[in-house]
Amino acid sequence: MSATTLSIIGIVVLIALLFLGINIGLGMLFVGFVGYVLAVNMNAAIGQLKLAPFTIASNYSFCVIPLFIMMGNFAYASGISDGLFNVGDKFLSRFHGGLGWATIVACALFGAICGSTAATAATMGVIAIPAMRKYGYDDGLACGTISIGGTLGIMIPPSTPFIVYGIMAEQSIGRLFASGVFPGILLAVLCCATINIVVRRNPSLAPDVNVRYSAKEKLSALKSIIWFVLLFAVVLGGMFSGFFSINESAAVGAAFAIIITAIKKRLTWKTFKNTMIDSVKTTAMTYVILIGADLFGKFLAITKLPMNLANFIGGLNVSKYVILLLIVVIYAIMGCLMDALPMITLTVPIFLPIILELGFDPIWFGVVIVLVMELGLITPPVGLNCYIIAGIAKDVPLAKIFKGSAPFIFPVLIAIFLVTLFPQIALFLPNLFYG
Repeated sequence: MSATTLSIIGIVVLIALLFLGINIGLGMLFVGFVGYVLAVNMNAAIGQLKLAPFTIASNYSFCVIPLFIMMGNFAYASGISDGLFNVGDKFLSRFHGGLGWATIVACALFGAICGSTAATAATMGVIAIPAMRKYGYDDGLACGTISIGGTLGIMIPPSTPFIVYGIMAEQSIGRLFASGVFPGILLAVLCCATINIVVRRNPSLAPDVNVRYSAKEKLSALKSIIWFVLLFAVVLGGMFSGFFSINESAAVGAAFAIIITAIKKRLTWKTFKNTMIDSVKTTAMTYVILIGADLFGKFLAITKLPMNLANFIGGLNVSKYVILLLIVVIYAIMGCLMDALPMITLTVPIFLPIILELGFDPIWFGVVIVLVMELGLITPPVGLNCYIIAGIAKDVPLAKIFKGSAPFIFPVLIAIFLVTLFPQIALFLPNLFYG
């Protein structure tokens, strides 16, 4: 059996294991180990199995993951998210569909201190669904808005997928964080425009609330996000200015989030313990995926599948944009079947050499990957955000949530097209701050 055939069989077995419900990290670990045994020998495979956990756990770059996860969890515990939606409500609710806009804006802002799409969707779902129901918004539109809003958590920095992509692709995490700012804002604006179009075509989906708040009430709402602004300024301001490294920004952000929780008198022992436990669980899940991906990636590397595939696709006599479109379609299909992190760890070793061979910027490609992942978060059968919202809005059928999310496929596709047509949307800030 040739090495290429062995690697293809390994990928097929891994996909089969995923459909059987096996944990993606353990699945990659198993297939990578067995594949290494068959490709080399048992001793070499055991050596790699011993090395992989130590390599990942001792990697200094990876320490930003638990720190940013901790920062996001304590930011949620501090109640910062309540103030974000309150500001959006006070300034936007008087417009037709304005609560939907407020939800998108609040999701974008919370994503700027969270980095997790699941946490953003869950947090905003708890806050926004009751408010939108109160004013008579359609459940499908409300849930769909929160589902797409939650995806902004992995585009606007800090972003866990950007961290993992940066480490695997050996790219600057700071540049990746900067690259996500304008595309994230662009997608938020496109989502608000989509809500406007949807409610204009069917006004019954979002009754014209027309609530007007006084200047005093708006000012009071702005005061409620002072802590968010400070946290945002300390973490991203310190990072982009060069005052902090990425790791230092994560550590300072986590510590500052704990201090904010204490100042707001929400830091009880129970809150601290539960928040730390949640952070450890999420970190452990992420590390299992990374360890499995490390071993699986080494198996693929030794079979030379990524190199052979890159040479084959690079040799096709077609435009590089046709090849890019093919890769984007593959990512879109995979996004319907698996979560963002395993998709990055599984595919970057295969597709990045192709992207580099075609002359595309790897930082820009990271943005494109994350945009395509956002499609997968709102499309069946996986559609993680839709399942999260279904767990919050327990009486709304999952099919209705997917239907409510469907119009938001178009703004994501438009964002991908615009970022491809105008790469500087993603590259302007990285080039500005990092040269």
